[in-house]
Amino acid sequence: MITGASSGIGAAAARLFAEQGAAVALMARREEKLRALARDIEAAGGRALVTVGDVTEPDDVERAVRDTVSRFGRLDAAFNNAGWGSIGTPLHETDDAVFRQIMDVNVQGVWNCLKRQIPVMLEQGHGAVVNTCSTAGAFATGAVAPYVAAKHAVLGLTKAAAAEYGERGIRVNALMVGSTRTELMETAMEQVPQLEEAAVTRAIQRRLADPLEVAQAAAWLCSDQASFVTGAGVPVDGGCSAV
Repeated sequence: MITGASSGIGAAAARLFAEQGAAVALMARREEKLRALARDIEAAGGRALVTVGDVTEPDDVERAVRDTVSRFGRLDAAFNNAGWGSIGTPLHETDDAVFRQIMDVNVQGVWNCLKRQIPVMLEQGHGAVVNTCSTAGAFATGAVAPYVAAKHAVLGLTKAAAAEYGERGIRVNALMVGSTRTELMETAMEQVPQLEEAAVTRAIQRRLADPLEVAQAAAWLCSDQASFVTGAGVPVDGGCSAV
C-alpha cells in the first residue's frame, strides 16, 4: 500500500515495487493520475489497485486498507508517503490554517495509516511499514516551523510503533529524505528561485535526489534484506545530515 502515489516519490515507488513483483495498492486524491499510473503498471505485467482518498480522512484510509486486503488477500508492506509543506514563512507570520493543514497531512495522515494497517499485520504475524519523513524530522532545515514540527512527530510515531510491535513481527522505519525533485519541489522552486541553490548547497553530493533514489530505499526497508532494521530514521539526503 502506497499513499501519495499519484506523483513524485510515491509514483516512483509504485513502479519500482511492481517491477520487483509486488501487487501495489495506490492511494492518493488525484484519480486521473492514479489510474494512468495503474494502467502503466498493468501494461508492464504488474498488478495495481486504485483507491482515491485523502489520508487525513480516517474513513478513506480504512477503505484503502480494506480494499487492499480484499483484492490481494494481505498487506505485507506499507509506504506511508503522502505529505505536504508550504513555502518558507517565519513562524510568527505563518497562518494558523497552514499549521493545521501541515499537521493534518503529515502527522494525522501517518497516524491514520498506522492505526489501520497495523491490525492487519498483527493478524498476519508480519509486516513492514515505511513512513516518509524528512531531514526536517531531525533538525531545523530552514523549512517552515510547522513542517519541522510535523516531521519530528512522524519520526516519533515511527519509533513508538516500532517499539510496540517489534516482538510481533512488524518493522516500522522512516526515510529522512533530503530535497528531491518532485512535483511539489518543482512548484516551490518556481515560486522561490533561490530554493534550489540552497538545497543543493546543503547536500554533500551537490544535487537534488531523483524520486527513484528515495523509492529504492523504501523498497529495501520493506524487503527481507532489511529484516533486522526497525525504529530507524534512514537518511536519504545526499549527505546533508553528515555536516
